[in-house]
Amino acid sequence: MPLLTRLIPSPVVVDIRPGALEDLAGVLADERISHSGRLAVAVSGGSGARLRERLAPSLPGATWYEVGGGTLDDAIRLAGEMKADRFDAVVGLGGGKIIDCAKFAAARVGLPLVAVPTNLAHDGLCSPVATLDNDAGRGSYGVPNPIAVVIDLDVIREAPGRFVRSGIGDAISNISAVADWELAHKVKGEKIDGLAAAIARQAGEAVLRHPGGIEENGFLQVLAEALALSGIAMSVSGDSRPCSGACHEINHAFDILFPRRAASHGEQCGLGAAFAMHLRGAVEEAGQMAEVLRRHALPVLAEDIGFSAEEFVKVVEFAPETRPGRYTILEHLDLRTDQIKDAYADYVKAIGS
Repeated sequence: MPLLTRLIPSPVVVDIRPGALEDLAGVLADERISHSGRLAVAVSGGSGARLRERLAPSLPGATWYEVGGGTLDDAIRLAGEMKADRFDAVVGLGGGKIIDCAKFAAARVGLPLVAVPTNLAHDGLCSPVATLDNDAGRGSYGVPNPIAVVIDLDVIREAPGRFVRSGIGDAISNISAVADWELAHKVKGEKIDGLAAAIARQAGEAVLRHPGGIEENGFLQVLAEALALSGIAMSVSGDSRPCSGACHEINHAFDILFPRRAASHGEQCGLGAAFAMHLRGAVEEAGQMAEVLRRHALPVLAEDIGFSAEEFVKVVEFAPETRPGRYTILEHLDLRTDQIKDAYADYVKAIGS
């Protein structure tokens, strides 16, 4: 009998709505997550610590761990501390760095992770990847995707606006990433997972075409769902390909070349995506992307995040080195320095200042 379906790795619970934290204890009581109530909860010193006071009474079996940052050492230390006890699951409560730290630590000790993000800075909240700072700069580590994701939109609205807008850039960049994947399939014969590509692209399109802003629950719902779907798309494909192309190569290049000046992940990915769409000749799509990014107060030019045109040219030139073996519009065009300079000048002219 032929195989009629395939198993899709995805969370057993995705709860995205205002007031979702009120039912967190109920989610964690699901026997697929915890049968004893013994939980390791990793929190940040900021938003996570404040929420601890609110949530601790409803989680009497939890042991709380404050995580200092988002480094590989922090994650290994957290895993070591959790080994001293027997837990059913790990809960990551905080921003992206805390979620990634908890994801890595949970994988290291063989426990499922429940992600409870307090902002929407990027798609790591539901992805099978933990991005952590290490001695070489920054690394991406494969981990199981979260067993549950709980996003309280009331909590998200209290986050700094920049940490919410950043997720817009990351979600929209899916459109460029999928275009790069399709290019690699056409030119290099790279296998493409149509389901993963469809999930990632539709997540990006939903955010791109939504008329609202971060002050509205309706928009936050769409953004949070898009970021969760992006993570699931990566789980379906088994790698970051549906959500990472030239846009993310440019982002990584900013981080490596200018580690102390780099902007947020989503800001750089959004800018990188708009420029990549321009490079592939999708001028109308690049203009629409830039228009939406501007509407959300996100950068569309290197100068918007404090970089000169010359520095951006260096970033684009270096970008392919950040992901050896990945084929995107940057590798396809293989532009010389002067050609990148001309392309950026054309991009600036096309989208307006």
